[in-house]
Amino acid sequence: MAKPTIGDVARVAGVTRATVSHAYSGKRSISAPTKARVFEAAESLGWVPSHSARALATRRANAVAMVIARDPGVIASDSFFPAFIAGLESGLADAEVALLLQVAGSRSAEERAYRSMAHGKADGVIVIDLHRSDWRVAFLAELGLTAVLLGAYEQESPFSCVRSDDAVQMRDLITHLRGLGHERIAHVSGPLGYVHSHARARAYVEEIGSEELLREGDFRAASGRDLTAELLDLTDRPTAVLYANDTMAIAGLSLARSRDFRVPEDLALAGFDDDHLSAHLSPALTSVATDPFRRGRITAEVLLADIDGATPRSVEIDCNELRLRASTAAPAPAIAQGGDR
Repeated sequence: MAKPTIGDVARVAGVTRATVSHAYSGKRSISAPTKARVFEAAESLGWVPSHSARALATRRANAVAMVIARDPGVIASDSFFPAFIAGLESGLADAEVALLLQVAGSRSAEERAYRSMAHGKADGVIVIDLHRSDWRVAFLAELGLTAVLLGAYEQESPFSCVRSDDAVQMRDLITHLRGLGHERIAHVSGPLGYVHSHARARAYVEEIGSEELLREGDFRAASGRDLTAELLDLTDRPTAVLYANDTMAIAGLSLARSRDFRVPEDLALAGFDDDHLSAHLSPALTSVATDPFRRGRITAEVLLADIDGATPRSVEIDCNELRLRASTAAPAPAIAQGGDR
């Protein structure tokens, strides 16, 4: 059968082609009954107006946005972002909604970006890298933007939140390492102002009972390298290090091996986010797979529903999975007994 046309819709609705066009574009006033007839005819024929016509009809931009306030170098090296963005695109594709990305280097740049979204550039926004007390929540509410927060935000919020429990796998890693005989376990965290970094660090401190071997990193390889060096220079050094992402862990692994530490015999290492290269290192890196693609798809679906009027809600997803590999094993006997290497 031939694909239905705007002319077919006009014939079934008993109006002109121009009226059909105006019903979708909103450029001229069309009575509610006439507009309803046009839309019913279009639905009965299976006719889908163009993207631009739908956007005009609904007064929507048919786009959502994500403003990333990170150093571009961090974004480029972090495997989370491309997979998360791919998940967003997957969730938006069926609705033919575009994704706008903007990197902002300062708070003022972020504010300008969100204001432009609120002035018709986007119908909603995805808020990532949540801070424990995040100025963006009140700011976006004041702008009247629909938003979805990614992360376990604990403060009062008018927005939906897509979250997971980032503390469970930290505890599981520590239990695993203790079961192997490790007692001096360090943690190189991400920036502790971030909700997810703080959740992992808090779980670490609760399990270990001390902040002595906690170091705050910034997710970059240089941070992982430098903080690993600092930890290994301690008189009573750790026999295991847990990192907030695989980028820092891989840098830590390289630094340790450059100093002739055997991994995992002299030093056990584990990361987070399970970079696609991590399973192919020598030794393969223990990590926590966080399924950013699924997170992105669910976030997009929640945001689209909220744009259509759904009640904001908290959506908890269980998508973290501990991947035990060769980089974690029992410490060598000399180290376990307090050796001085």
